[in-house]
Amino acid sequence: MCGVAGYLGYVADGVALLSAMSGAIAHRGPDGEGISVFPHAGLAHRRLAIIDLENGRQPMASETGRFVISFNGEIFNHVELRRDLKAQGHRFRTTTDTEVILCLFERIGERCLSLLNGDFAFAIWDTLRERMFIARDRMGVRPLFYTRHRGAVYFASEAKALLKVPGIEARLDIKALDQILTVWAPIAPRTAFQDIFELEPATYAFIDRNGLVMTPYWKHEFPDYGDHAGSAAEEKLDDLLTDAVRLRLRADVEVGCYLSGGLDSSVVAAVAAGLGAQPLRTFAIAFESKEHDESYFQNIMAVHLGTRHVQMRMTSADIATNFPDVVRHMERPVIRSAPAPLYTLARLVRGSGIKAVLTGEGADEIFAGYDIFKEAKVRRFCTRQPGSRFRPLLFRRLYPYLPNLSRQTPEYLSAFFMAGSAELGDPLFSHRPRFRSTSATKMFFSRDVKSALAGYDAAEEIVSLLPADFRRWHPLNQAQYLETRFLLPGYILSSQGDRMAMAHGIEGRFPFLDHRLVEFAARLHPEQKLKGLDEKHVLRGVADKLLPSEISGRRKQPYRAPDVEAFVGETKRAFVEAAMGAESIERLAIFDPVTVEKLHRKCAMGAPSGFRDNAAFVAILSTQLWQETFSAGSAARAVA
Repeated sequence: MCGVAGYLGYVADGVALLSAMSGAIAHRGPDGEGISVFPHAGLAHRRLAIIDLENGRQPMASETGRFVISFNGEIFNHVELRRDLKAQGHRFRTTTDTEVILCLFERIGERCLSLLNGDFAFAIWDTLRERMFIARDRMGVRPLFYTRHRGAVYFASEAKALLKVPGIEARLDIKALDQILTVWAPIAPRTAFQDIFELEPATYAFIDRNGLVMTPYWKHEFPDYGDHAGSAAEEKLDDLLTDAVRLRLRADVEVGCYLSGGLDSSVVAAVAAGLGAQPLRTFAIAFESKEHDESYFQNIMAVHLGTRHVQMRMTSADIATNFPDVVRHMERPVIRSAPAPLYTLARLVRGSGIKAVLTGEGADEIFAGYDIFKEAKVRRFCTRQPGSRFRPLLFRRLYPYLPNLSRQTPEYLSAFFMAGSAELGDPLFSHRPRFRSTSATKMFFSRDVKSALAGYDAAEEIVSLLPADFRRWHPLNQAQYLETRFLLPGYILSSQGDRMAMAHGIEGRFPFLDHRLVEFAARLHPEQKLKGLDEKHVLRGVADKLLPSEISGRRKQPYRAPDVEAFVGETKRAFVEAAMGAESIERLAIFDPVTVEKLHRKCAMGAPSGFRDNAAFVAILSTQLWQETFSAGSAARAVA
């Protein structure tokens, strides 16, 4: 895992520019730096040494010297690919996966992407044809950003490196902010920065003097309604998952594992412990807040597997202290504080001498583990009999960790979850309640921002991006696609994933996002994923053989962290008071100072009304911090 940067076009001093870009992302690769400059092109690399520690320096040239690569990521099946290439007569100078990519690209060009099982973002310069090739992995685990400026194209693993290009300034993209306050993340290729874009997952591009030509090379798709596979599903899942974990344990350094106490990370840890020759090292967050703490279940798993377990206790004060750095690394506003504990956990892991960790991300998306999938199923059930007083009571079962919900009337539950008014044929049926709740923050926008966004609807933009055969899929698969296409790469793998881990030079590895597992899960019958209200049904069958019953039978508890309470009361910080104060709100001009002051006062008195107030407070605070961090308080241009 590393950081990459580069350009194509005229640059006055390529070495100086690449050095500055590389320095901006030095945290991604503390083990080494490399720069290669060519006529009208250049590549930089920051290295996190995981494989072939002595010989993996980059940028790396192919055997002929024609191609030069800067690579961020891991190709987990590089051993098998190298074996096949050797059989074809190729000679290798290193044991790196980087050299495998170079060899494959030299032989078959962009078609090599279909052979790679891994998480990656890389650039390859073709010295003969004078064009740059950039590509990103299927699921969007590793980031890659680009911009055009004065006839040149620049790219890097993080936007902060692009801000080192003379003449490029950070300006908040108001539509991206609107998207964050709808779907929790910008809709790629848009980013929080005006005129800085994200290469979409499963996409490659050729860059030459005429610009960029982008091409998707893989699709996450589902069979038509009623056309599903599923025989011997548990056995196939067991085999695929074991192999995915086996491949992701490959490294020339020790690989650890995050252990949340939930089903997904526990399954991954159990498989890894069974494959490893030494006791697995596991890491976990324990919260001071009982509402968020899962340490009881973490300890059960650590004892069950005999791991060398390290548990970090997180307080609300810790979240507040780290939040400005979290925003700087995320490079975008956010509606939850949840990335902050993961940022602190990654720092602990690095301090323990570990560079790579397995995690359970992806299982909820591909096996329908989130509450939103069950909620949509109950909403459909209620919509078919809108006058029922009994059907809405099912919503109470979905959220046992939200005590206020158990006291609400059927009428309130039906209205809150849009059970009686939603259109069953709406392609966004499953996600409308979430979008509505998150969008409530937009009421705090300033008059100028509201005017600039008049007529724009982020949800309808999502509808315009859905594949042509989307309406032929089962409703559960439609909901899974929305979650996997937008929230997973945009928030889970970015704000909570790559950015928090790589802030401390930690590589996250995600067995459930092995593309073979993703494709297998997509073909399953929906009842094998969500059977009644039993989430991840087929995965639980595998888990029953690996885990204690207290873990395998445990219902989904989503990962959450204290939000408003982390920033008010005894844990309040001067930066919060400054960012949420009237002077700062007026100067930055994104939000209305009067309504923000009312929200701030309400929260400071300990009376936030629930998700909407919490999301609004964190969104406003993080947007203010983003502005102060990246655009030097110059917000007027953002709404121009």
